[in-house]
Amino acid sequence: MAAITYKDSGVDLDAAQAVASSVRRLMQSTFDPRVIGTKADFAGLFALDYAEKLFARNYKRPVLAACTDGVGTKLRVAFKAGVHNTVGIDLVAMSVNDLVTLGAEPLFFLDYVALPKFDEKLFEEIISGVVEGCRQANTALIGGETAEMPGFYKRGEYDLVGFAVGVLDRPRLLDGSKVQPGDVIIGMPSSGLHSNGFSLVRRALLEEHKMPLDKHVPDLGRTLGEELLEPTRIYVRPVRALLASYKVKKMVRAIAHITGGGWPDNLVRVLPDGCMAEIERKSWEVPPIFGLVQKCAGVDDEEMYRVFNMGMGMALIVSPVSTNVVLRKLRREGVKGQVIGRVVRGKRSVRLV
Repeated sequence: MAAITYKDSGVDLDAAQAVASSVRRLMQSTFDPRVIGTKADFAGLFALDYAEKLFARNYKRPVLAACTDGVGTKLRVAFKAGVHNTVGIDLVAMSVNDLVTLGAEPLFFLDYVALPKFDEKLFEEIISGVVEGCRQANTALIGGETAEMPGFYKRGEYDLVGFAVGVLDRPRLLDGSKVQPGDVIIGMPSSGLHSNGFSLVRRALLEEHKMPLDKHVPDLGRTLGEELLEPTRIYVRPVRALLASYKVKKMVRAIAHITGGGWPDNLVRVLPDGCMAEIERKSWEVPPIFGLVQKCAGVDDEEMYRVFNMGMGMALIVSPVSTNVVLRKLRREGVKGQVIGRVVRGKRSVRLV
């Protein structure tokens, strides 16, 4: 019997090593002086203190925050469209947007890419998206893992997982405990569907109605594929700028990232007992993609707001006297935030008005 090598089994170690240097250069474009290089590269290193900007001067009681997430079945759309350079942005966004809701500064990011056989072009496309997401979030991509798993994934398919670590000052933790009746809810627009609800989207649009991804849709102003693969908006820069501008006067009392579970399941997480959030659905114009999904799926408004962000990807709960100041600051950061509701007395819940 002839010997069976690892390559014969479907894993090409040489191909993976050949692309390592180019990927390394991509990663280095996200580095700042706090990233410490090592020759071994078994793990990434990140310095909390460094000469130019001492960590201790910015954080009196530093607490590390960490989270992980994936892209979900949006990947199936990427497979079908053959577009792989945007889902990496989604991967970064889903974690760093969660971190910033606590008031944390994302420090570094790690990724996990699993695919059936190493494909240099495909891998570089995926990583280019991850790098772009890290740049948008001002976070360093300091490492990751690539797993070749022949027989586990079909050809042309892969999975992505991301891990983000950040830091916040304990006294400035945003946990919703300061929210009170009378507070105002400000919405920050999404870039579309983001990375949630794609099991329903694919079922309704691609399977039941068999809509082609490359067909131009007049209501969307572009092809369906371009709309569905629009990357998740990363809110780190505007939120961090807002929080940094008002370190003494704490105008922002809570932040909610509107992801899976939509408005009812996410906004309630930052409400204390005795507080109800009232969201005025007609206070903003819902992007056309949501109407298209609702029409093709035949579901009611309640289901839509339970699954999707409906055009607002993040919500800030602020003191009423701070509303206009916060809106002006967001506009200076390029975000057209708007008042979409308020906090009232009542059972801890979210009510769509």
